[in-house]
Amino acid sequence: MSNERVIVVGAGAGGLAAAAELAIAGRDVLVVESAATVGGKMHQVRSGEHWIDAGPTVFTMRWVFEELFAAAGEQFANRLPFHPITTLARHWWTDGGSLDLHADPQVTAADIAAFSGSADAEGYLRLCRDSGKLFELLKDSFKAAPLPNPISLAARIGARKFGELRHLRPHQTLWGALGDYVLDPRLRQLFARYATYIGSSPLQTPATLLLITHAEQQGVWVLPGGMTSLARAIQNLAEENGATFRLNSPVARINTRDGRVSGVTLESGEQLLGDTVVFNGDRSALATGLLGPEVTGATHATATESRGLSAVTWCLRTDCAGFPLSYHNVFFDRDYPGEFDALFNAGEVPERPTVYVCAQDRLSSGHREGPERLLVLVNAPADGDVRHWSREQMVEITRRAEAVMAACGLKISLTSATRRTANPAEFAARFPGSGGSLYGQATHGLLASFTRPGARSRVPGLFLAGGTVHPGPGVPMATLSGRIAAQTILSESRAGQGLRRPLFQIAPKSG
Repeated sequence: MSNERVIVVGAGAGGLAAAAELAIAGRDVLVVESAATVGGKMHQVRSGEHWIDAGPTVFTMRWVFEELFAAAGEQFANRLPFHPITTLARHWWTDGGSLDLHADPQVTAADIAAFSGSADAEGYLRLCRDSGKLFELLKDSFKAAPLPNPISLAARIGARKFGELRHLRPHQTLWGALGDYVLDPRLRQLFARYATYIGSSPLQTPATLLLITHAEQQGVWVLPGGMTSLARAIQNLAEENGATFRLNSPVARINTRDGRVSGVTLESGEQLLGDTVVFNGDRSALATGLLGPEVTGATHATATESRGLSAVTWCLRTDCAGFPLSYHNVFFDRDYPGEFDALFNAGEVPERPTVYVCAQDRLSSGHREGPERLLVLVNAPADGDVRHWSREQMVEITRRAEAVMAACGLKISLTSATRRTANPAEFAARFPGSGGSLYGQATHGLLASFTRPGARSRVPGLFLAGGTVHPGPGVPMATLSGRIAAQTILSESRAGQGLRRPLFQIAPKSG
């Protein structure tokens, strides 16, 4: 056990995981968070008398959290109830057609055969097999590695599996690779949407994103208390092992002494001393001086043109009619390449945007009477720090989203008196340095995944966690980043004591 204090700045998924892991190891951990609650992007807003998840809504890769809780001798399932869903997502198109993705690939394949033919059904099953191989190939060699590069990745994969590198499809985009599996452009569009899970365009992101297909087939669950219940469960785990949390405590700067981190100064002027700091925020906040001049060289900023997507969201409680919603729903127009041209090249929300609806009162896909809680989202450019999103623009984007859903047959109004809306400018203010991007750097190009910084910053004693560093965005990946940061800190301490022990190895649990 070490008596050195670790200060964790930010209680998002990465910061929570780092705090829990370090506290379990016996470190003195203090978490400082600017908001009134933990969770970061996992947050809820109030619409009238009802709370609605307003951030991430898809809970996958459960084994990441099982491993974290197991490190403390706890069983995740005993601490946080969850329900598997059999319909992973329901999809509609403006010119007709609908398709469900199911937890059972064989059921999905049968639906695809009826939707677009047996060749696409066979192609889908081949996609499932290949995505599984890809996932297993990268699970430990990339996701759990401290900071891989192409050479170290190949070394980790090893000579016996070297031939399987072909599954990485290094010279193909996700959009291009999907054309090798499915013929129907609607199916290509459906699976290409996985690129938006990491804020990117399927026309530019590498084909390795095919692995998300397998990640979802491992299971998608619903947390009855919403995703914020996951954040609270990890906070409780950290506190039970000795970590302390200070909420409503924004950090003004990270301090150094003799070139090494020495603590933080809060906006109130209070100084907190610490031998180590884990920064769980957008890395650009460090690089652009928002945390003080002493740590601007800690890492590199995300270039404005390289930012991942932002969003426009509506949280409301309203009536829906036209057909039964599932928990996760997607409404497509047909020109998917045009949508990403508008977002990344023109810097605009497209005229016919893809619309995601999370119907949070539907744990089954059957009919439901009366108003229900909805999160409605369309992708938007990450320009919240340079552009004013006017009321007139929001009215127009609302009209566009409603038009796409209406063309698919859903009768819904987004103009409830109790609705809560958000846009890139609001996200930019909430997550300093991000410009409104919800994902950090877009994963565009073959080497994009290798350009994110790792846990070690260039300032001694300052470590990085969160979705803008390795292994990338999304709640499970950000959680892994926090675990990697914690284990890097612990391994450096062991090295200083003349001990050697490898970083943790992650293995998915069955079920």
